[in-house]
Amino acid sequence: MSKRNSKAAKSAARERLRLERERQAKRAKVRRQAIVAGSIVAVLATAGGIGYAVVQTNKPTKWEAAADATVVAPANTSGKNGTTVLIGDSKTDNVVHLYEDPRCPGCANMEQTLGETVNKGMEDGDYKLSFTIGTFLDGNLTGEGSKNALSALGAALDVGPEAFLDYKAALYSAKYHPAESTDEFAKDSYLIKVANTVDALKNNKKFQDAVEKGTYDAWAMKMGKSFDDAEGVESTPTIKINDKAITTPSTVAEWETALKDAGVTK
Repeated sequence: MSKRNSKAAKSAARERLRLERERQAKRAKVRRQAIVAGSIVAVLATAGGIGYAVVQTNKPTKWEAAADATVVAPANTSGKNGTTVLIGDSKTDNVVHLYEDPRCPGCANMEQTLGETVNKGMEDGDYKLSFTIGTFLDGNLTGEGSKNALSALGAALDVGPEAFLDYKAALYSAKYHPAESTDEFAKDSYLIKVANTVDALKNNKKFQDAVEKGTYDAWAMKMGKSFDDAEGVESTPTIKINDKAITTPSTVAEWETALKDAGVTK
């Protein structure tokens, strides 16, 4: 090989080496840019995720939103926000006022023992029945079953007073009233299942839609507040006859005695 060819070969080799280094440098630069971009995206994604989590945490719950929502009061109610529920066509001034909570086992026991008798007195015209239903057990036990059941009772009341009374009896029945510590009433499907045992509510699409859409959720929140504000009501069940609290009867005989003592006679 001539010297000239050797120099040319070396020169060409150096040029190829220079070009290769430039290509490697460009590839390294591209990789660095990709890593930086990926890091920025990751940071933004993390920040976005945190932001979303914060927004979700601060977002009001269904029931918090219902507390501030416009009230749709069921039919067969009166007073501010429809929180007065008075059932009975009699002209009598006698009123039996029941204060209950859907999850309350004592309320369930009273309904199972005295429900038919109490309702019959209203039907016979001895007195009217008034109801104030609370939701405090949701706070004591955690959950939302009392509020959800109360909203469903509003949907039943919208169908009619008889549907309301029959549905309340079904919810408090030995077969369907859940243990106090459970939250079955939080499930719309369970409330509808129980409603299907009541003639006026069985496969009643309007009632079911109201339960599933929460039509009476805001009303339930106002009713619960009315219970909280009630004077002389510290527990459930509480019964007042003509605004005077009585000891909760445990038998039909005790109930009849309580009526007589309150001046309610047939």
